[in-house]
This record gives sequence, C-alpha cells and structure tokens, in this order.
Amino acid sequence: MPQQLDTDRDEFSNDGIKKLLQSAEQRLKQATSLEPSPRPIKPASFSANSQAASAYKLRRLNTGHLIQPYITSANGRARADPSRLISQEDRKLSEQVKKVEDPLKLKEKTTVKKTDNTGPDWFHLPRTDLTSELKQDLQIIKMRSILDPKRHYKTDSANLQTPGFSQIGTIIEGPTEFYSSRILNNDRRKTIVDEVLAMEKSTGRFRSKYRDVQLAATSGKKTFYKNLKARRSRGVRKR
Repeated sequence: MPQQLDTDRDEFSNDGIKKLLQSAEQRLKQATSLEPSPRPIKPASFSANSQAASAYKLRRLNTGHLIQPYITSANGRARADPSRLISQEDRKLSEQVKKVEDPLKLKEKTTVKKTDNTGPDWFHLPRTDLTSELKQDLQIIKMRSILDPKRHYKTDSANLQTPGFSQIGTIIEGPTEFYSSRILNNDRRKTIVDEVLAMEKSTGRFRSKYRDVQLAATSGKKTFYKNLKARRSRGVRKR
C-alpha cells in the first residue's frame, strides 16, 4: 500500500503532469498525420458567382476634371478669380471697339424686298397701285348692296380688304353681242363712280331715298308742321 501511494504522488507532481501532456501531444500529432485531411465543400452557387464576376468586371468610373470653385478664402476674406468670371471670348469682345450701325439701314437689310408681281403662277399680276380713283371704286364695291335693293350678296362686303395684287381691265364685247349686250359709247365711263352717278341722273333713286330719310328724321319737328300747314292752306279755298 505505501509503495502504491508513492507512485500516485509521483504521477500528480509537476514533472509527471508535464510528461503526461507531452505524451498526449505526440499522440494527437500522430493521429492527425495518419488521417486524411477533409476537403472543403464549396456550394455550386459560389462557383457560378465567381465565374460571372470574372467574366463581367466593373470598370472604374473616371470622374474626370473636377470643377474648382471660383471663390476662394484667404486670410478670412473671400476672393473671386477674375479669370473665371468672364470667358476669354467675352473679354476680347468687351475690349474691342463696338461699331454702331444706323437702325434705318439695318431695317432695310432685314426687311424682305417686296415683289412687283405675283410671278408666273398667277400670270404676273401687278401690285395694286392705290390711287384716289381706285380707292373710290373699292368703296363703291364694298357698298354695292345699296345700289340695287332687289339684289342681295352672300358675302359680307363690309369686311373686304384692299387686294395686294390687282389689275383694272376693260370689257370688250364679242362680235355676236353687238345688239344684245353692247354698251353705247355715250354710256361708257372711266370709273365705277362715274357709272353710278350717270345711273343716278336717269333713275333719281338716291335723291328720292335721301328725301325719305330726311322726312323720317324731321318728323314731328318744327319744319314738319310748317310744311303740313302749307299743304293744308293750299287745299282750302277762301270765298
């Protein structure tokens, strides 16, 4: 019994513990060297992602030249770079002498020159030369509805404007219209106004129309009663 206790004490001493640890380490090294090392298992998705990453590589973005601010601070003061406030082209233009042109000449250059006629598509119709006679004829044409009370026009003649291109001609009758629709030389006039005045001398329509308008305007006034008394006095005979 006393010898067995001595051997147990020697095993649990410091030297015995060190020997036990060393022997355990040696056994572990031998066990690891004999067993084959396990291979790491990679998922299928990992290999696919790695191939896609190798095929499509993102390029590095090129930021280029960054714009620097034109206002800098030095010694607590803000200063602007004068070379960056105005471009070199504008600076050169500001330093040059500016040429002032006549506005009338500029207007003549910019305005499009008006053509004298309409061109071959419209038989070279000339531009309207608005004389006093032509102006009066155009006014008569605008008021043509009052010339004949029995004739009515569909278009609004009051809104007619002066044509830009026009030409005045003379109606020439054919040889077959010598007796049917020929205008006599005494009845021919140069303008439309002369024709209307000549027609008024023969018909007297405008004069009678003017008289009716004046009677309606002066009805019930002093002159109206004077004319009425004069007509009554003519009809009464004194004995």
